[in-house]
Amino acid sequence: MAKKSKDLRPVIKLRSTAGTGYTYVTRKNRRNTPDRLVLKKFDPIVRRHVEFKETR
Repeated sequence: MAKKSKDLRPVIKLRSTAGTGYTYVTRKNRRNTPDRLVLKKFDPIVRRHVEFKETR
């Protein structure tokens, strides 16, 4: 069964702003957070918490 392109909880990538190229993959609810997601998470390459921004 194929998924709809306008899924309510799409899979998104969170890319590190430290420039390391490290990414997390998660899901978000489009209805509650329609704008781009920014979270502080741990980047193991620089070994500290940095901001991760949603990429498409």
